[in-house]
This record gives sequence, C-alpha cells and structure tokens, in this order.
Amino acid sequence: MSGVPLGMPAFPEAARASTRDTTLRRNLRHATHTIRDKRAAAVAELADWAELRAAGARLKERTLRHLDHYLEQLEAAVTAAGGTVHWAVDAAEANRIVTDLVRATGETEVVKVKSMATQEIGLNEALTDAGITAYETDLAELIVQLGDDWPSHILVPAIHKNRGEIRDIFTDAMARWGRPAPDGLTDAPAELAEAARLHLREKFLRAKVGISGANFMVAETGTLVVVESEGNGRMCLTLPETLISVVGIEKVVPRWQDLEVYLQLLPRSSTAERMNPYTSTWTGTTDGDGPRTFHLVLLDNGRTDTLADPTGRQALRCIRCSACLNVCPVYERAGGHAYGSIYPGPIGAILTPQLRGITGELEASLPYASSLCGACYQVCPVAIDIPEVLVHLRERVVQGGPATVRGNRVTVRPARGHTAERAAMRAARWVLDHPQALALAERAATRARRLRLRRLPGPGRAWTDSRDLPQLPAESFRDWWQRTRETAQEDR
Repeated sequence: MSGVPLGMPAFPEAARASTRDTTLRRNLRHATHTIRDKRAAAVAELADWAELRAAGARLKERTLRHLDHYLEQLEAAVTAAGGTVHWAVDAAEANRIVTDLVRATGETEVVKVKSMATQEIGLNEALTDAGITAYETDLAELIVQLGDDWPSHILVPAIHKNRGEIRDIFTDAMARWGRPAPDGLTDAPAELAEAARLHLREKFLRAKVGISGANFMVAETGTLVVVESEGNGRMCLTLPETLISVVGIEKVVPRWQDLEVYLQLLPRSSTAERMNPYTSTWTGTTDGDGPRTFHLVLLDNGRTDTLADPTGRQALRCIRCSACLNVCPVYERAGGHAYGSIYPGPIGAILTPQLRGITGELEASLPYASSLCGACYQVCPVAIDIPEVLVHLRERVVQGGPATVRGNRVTVRPARGHTAERAAMRAARWVLDHPQALALAERAATRARRLRLRRLPGPGRAWTDSRDLPQLPAESFRDWWQRTRETAQEDR
C-alpha cells in the first residue's frame, strides 16, 4: 500500500506527537461528536436496523466464501456490457495498468472521484511520475491535495482542518492548480464551496479521462455503484470519454437486489442521511450516453491473503462508512495521520496490517492502537468484530513470523525474536496447568507483597514503563475461598 509518506513511525510515537496538537484535537472532537450524534438519530429511525445489519454481514460473508465465483461472473457481465476487465495482483501492477490506459488516450490530465483504492496504491504519485496530472474533485480530497497533505478520515479526509485553515489553503494554492481563489475569500462555508465549484468546473468540462473507485459491484449485471454527496462523482462518471475504475475485489455483491440492504446501511452510518444525494450506477458502455470506453481494474493488493484468515477476513466486509472512527476514543485524540495509512481508526488498525503484512514496526503497532472498548463493533453496519480481530492480530505480532493456513485453521510460525516473551508464556502455561504449583506461587507472591517492585528488570522494563504493576492482595482468591467456606461450615 502507498499514498502516505514513507518511513512513518510506529503508532505510539506518532500518537505521542499528534495528541499534543490542541488544534487538531479540538477539530477532531467537534467533527466526530457531531457526525456520530447525527448518525445515532438516523439509525434510530429504522425499527429493523438490527436485522438490516445482520443481513449486511451475512451477504458479505457469503460473498467472501465464494468470491472466486462472483468475480468471474462479474468479469463476464462487464465484458458483455462493453467494458474491459483488468486484474492487478498488487499496487505496482494496478498503477502500471492505469498509467498505460491513460497514455493510450494521449491525455495528460485526469479527473478523479474520491477513491480509497487509488489512494491505497498511490495512483496519483504514479501518474505524476508518468507526466500525468490527477485532479481530485471531492471537496475534502481537493483540500488535502491543495494543502500537500494526506487524508486523515475515511469519509471526511480533511476532518483535521478547520474553516480558517481551509481558506488559507485555497488562497495560497488554488492558483498553482488552476483557477485561483476569489479575492477576499472568507471562511464562510458557502464561499469556500463556491470557490471549489468554480475551480473544478473548468476541469470537469475539459477532462477526457475520469478515474473512480466503486462502493459496490453487482456480479449478476456487471453494474458499478458510486454513492456521494456533492455531485462531483457524477460529473467524473458521465462527462469524460474514457472511464477507468479501480476497485478492490471485496466490493462485489452477488445480485442487484442486494443493493437494497447496503444503500440503507451505508448512508445512515456514514453521512447520517436516509439516502445519498447522488447514487450513480453504470453498466459497461452505452452509445450516446456517458463514456465511450470503460475499464475496470480489479485490485487484490493483499486481499487474497486476508481472505485466507477466517478471523481476519472480517475486515473485508467493510463498506467504508467510517462510523468506527467517529466513536473511537483513540482516533479522536490521536487523529488519522498517526495510523500511517490511508485507512485510519479501528478499521485501519485491522485492515492495514493484513493488506501490507506485519512487516515493520508500524504494522506491528497498529493492532495495539485500541482500548478494546468495543464501541467500533457496536456501530459497524456489517457487524465486523473489530476487537476480536485486534486480539487475533496481537497474537500474530507476538508470535512473529508468517501466517499459513491449513484447512480452516491459521497457524503462525514463530520468528527468531520474542525469545524471552515466549519463554515466559511457556512457564506461565506450565504453572497454570499444575494447580499445586499455582497455589505455591500465589502464596509466595502474597508473602512477598511488601517487596513490591515498581519496575520489572530486563525485557519486562518495557511493560512497566507504560503500566503500573498491580497491587497484590493480602491473600489469594483460592485461600480466601477455602477460609470462608470452612468458617461457614463451622457456623452451621
């Protein structure tokens, strides 16, 4: 995955810096609390929300179990409708395919619909290296692009910026990308939106190539679906002569009828709307209507590896609503950039390590970027048990080494590191397996409680640097139970 600065630090180090930014924390608190309160009200309107949520989870899970079948069905349907399907195993192949397709048109500019998949693979950077300029047309993505920044939220990429900061970005940078900001621009929302509309209008009318992602792909009809709130997506999907869509393979749904479930779950969970203002669907190409050429790039980029893990693959059910971010106390304080990925928050903490692999300190730290409070699971519209996956990935991190799948069970081959930790776990397992040894250890610890250590020696020091050692009780539960039972029997 790409789309973020290289060499990002592990989550604890990045969060330590971002939590000191009082402006960032104020912006995040205001925005997340506003969104989640509106979402709660929108969800409360539906008496069958729990049933819809369960249906969404079941549909996704069934699709993932038979993903190969539905992807082949999708390819056949798209091809029959006049589109061309390309398969990309990783980011490099996807970027090469898209770059070659744009070059074949002879164009050096493209307009883009907001797309997590293209950010994931770093498509804009790849196009720039090829001499092609990509213009983001979503308002928040435009702010991020003009500010030479990167997204910090799935739904609202510029959530970390306030209106004054956005006005300064427009004033300073718009002229370098096209039409400059109007003179005397203020931070009034209507003025900022009008400045963006005027800036983008000329790009919509000039562009011959559009690039998008998709929220859903319908296998039986070959239809792609994009939902959005501004209308920029519809401009990009209908005006250009060539449309290229880069979509993760997990976005497929079996039937057109299945959209009924997700087009209720997604808007209420993301924008707190009963339905999205713009829901655009297209199936291949149609003479005299929309783009004359359509290409679909199906992106793997770690998804097949994630699919192989029966516990971890829950993350592939995600419909990118961002509800989990808006209720997460860790995200609210640390911000999206601390996650070192274009997938921030709780979903990023389980998705990024699986798509990238636990290959570095950043990926290994993300499963710990959570208090395990469970709020993310409660609001997820497709019932992803994020805390369960976080604990599962923590086990992977501790064990180290690559994961392999045999039958329906994931095993992890231990790496060379973590020797002391593994030895301690083996010793603890032996003690817990032998009740007499456990009783002796508890009594010994109780008698030595006055010699309580403040810090553990050796490798244990890293644990006590961020935690207090628990105060040992005067007696173990085992001894207390035995003593009180004997007293009770005597009283009888």
